Amino acid sequence: MTMRRRLLLQAGLAGLGALALARQGLAQSAPWRAEEFDWHDGGRDRSVPVRLYTPSAEAPSALPLLVFSHGIGGSRRGYSYIGQHLAGRGIASLHVQHVGSDRALWFGNLLSLPGRLRQAADPSEALARVHDVRFALDRLLAEPGRRFDAQRLAVAGHSYGANTSLLLAGAALPGYEGLHEARFKAAVFISAPPLHGVARPEAALAAVRLPSLHVSCTEDVIRVPGYYSEASERVRLFEQTGSAPKLLALFEGGSHSVFTDRPGTGGVVANPRIKAATQALVGDFVQAVFDGAAPAEALAPWRAAHAGLLADFRSA
Repeated sequence: MTMRRRLLLQAGLAGLGALALARQGLAQSAPWRAEEFDWHDGGRDRSVPVRLYTPSAEAPSALPLLVFSHGIGGSRRGYSYIGQHLAGRGIASLHVQHVGSDRALWFGNLLSLPGRLRQAADPSEALARVHDVRFALDRLLAEPGRRFDAQRLAVAGHSYGANTSLLLAGAALPGYEGLHEARFKAAVFISAPPLHGVARPEAALAAVRLPSLHVSCTEDVIRVPGYYSEASERVRLFEQTGSAPKLLALFEGGSHSVFTDRPGTGGVVANPRIKAATQALVGDFVQAVFDGAAPAEALAPWRAAHAGLLADFRSA
């Protein structure tokens, strides 16, 4: 039987990690709660742990939903500042944990860590991640007593999770055909790595057609052995993506892990400011798409408010 653990985390009663984020200026605009579920996909014999953020007050209508995929070595409890913020403004956020590339990678013999990282980046795990997201979405929408708006769904991810989101958004990688999830109406790619080993990445990315938001920073460098990449490659990925419309927000400074829940990385001052700007950006973008508004116009106030943090902001 599936284990269910209800946490009912109110903003004022959150754990130490959430309190630390709140002290950094990431206070929520409305109360939220989080629930954890340890689901199991019997068809693949694979565990799919998730954390669901929703408004604590009962919503008057079906909730829009964003599904989030973590980076390598992450978990369902990561990127909590995004989930809390979205729930606080009436958008549910489902954070999926990928057991083949999650935080368990960091435990064990340090000498074998490079091997564990290579295994986590194997094509089989990349494929399994896509099916984790699809399984979690199907399972949540089928939950009795839940009300989610199947016409207002978005996918998002950071780093490896951004690559997972690209596949779900329609990126046509050889050997990964048929992974496009047409139910998603918008996609958010945070620190998306280049498509390593793909002969014509521009052709693969051109197949992504749904509205997309790309988020990075000028010091967004990935140093995983065999998968090194710089911020310029995230800008190039934005340029090659076929989305219409698409937006790029490039923060000054920061780091690749500044978008995780880790405090301090990318600068003790910049870290909370980039997080606060990112959570608002993601919320404003998906809300604009769900409402049928032009994202670039809808984000004009956000851009003005955070101009001092930006090295680049563009739309196409």
